[in-house]
Parts: sequence; C-alpha cells; structure tokens
Amino acid sequence: MRFNRSVLTGAVLTALAVGGTTALATTASAAPNTTPQKVCGSAYKTVNSVPVGSLGTVYLTYNSSNGENCVVTIRKNPGTAVDMSTWIHVPDTDEAAEDYGRFTSYAGPAYVYGKGHCVNWGGHISNVYVQVSGSNCAALKEQRVTYTR
Repeated sequence: MRFNRSVLTGAVLTALAVGGTTALATTASAAPNTTPQKVCGSAYKTVNSVPVGSLGTVYLTYNSSNGENCVVTIRKNPGTAVDMSTWIHVPDTDEAAEDYGRFTSYAGPAYVYGKGHCVNWGGHISNVYVQVSGSNCAALKEQRVTYTR
C-alpha cells in the first residue's frame, strides 16, 4: 500500500511539474503577439499610444459600449521580468487605476470610466517613464513627457 501511495504521489507531482512547464511555455510563446485588445478585451479600440523609449509602448483604449478606458504597457521584446507600470487618472472624477510590478511582457490592464472626460495616463518599463496629460479632450492639446531615472 505504501508503494502505491508513493507511485501516486510521484505521478501527481510529475503531472503538476509538466503542466506548470507547459503553462509557462504557452505564456512565453504568446508574449510577442500581445496586443492591447488581448489584454483589455476585444471591444476596446486603441485611441492613443506613446512609446516608452525603444522598450515598448503604452496604449490607451476605449470601449464605446460601456464608456471605459483601459491602459496597458507592452514591452517590445518580452523576456526576463523587469519593473513596469501602467496607470490612468480621470481628473474630473478623481477615478484612477494602476498596475505596477515586475513583468515579462506587459503591465495592466487598468480600467476607469472615462466617457466625456479628459484622461491622464502613462507607464514605465525599466527606467524609462512616460506621461500623457489632458488626453482625448477634443480641441485641447495633450502634454507628453518622457524621462529616465
């Protein structure tokens, strides 16, 4: 009976290890094909974007059916996890959302209700930061800032 439990335990651990490796391999291979719509949802259309130096791009998307904006920062060359962030803020309502951490491919999604409002948004990859203020405000001109730390 002990032998059977040992064999069963070994089989379960092997299956978990193989399954975990397969899941990681799938994620890693899918990373270069990441798009804002894959991260935010297919109903979200890209309305603005800003490069994060040569490291990637922050995308601002909008879903006209629910009035929500979504922002995501996507690396150009996924790989080893690095510090990344994505954020969005609606000054009129003071609603904000963010995602910050160490990621291999992208940071986000971060969602806010933004219909009829200007939004501030941005993100960073490694030591390159971008910020867009007064975005999507009809005739008003947005302000873009890129800096390194």
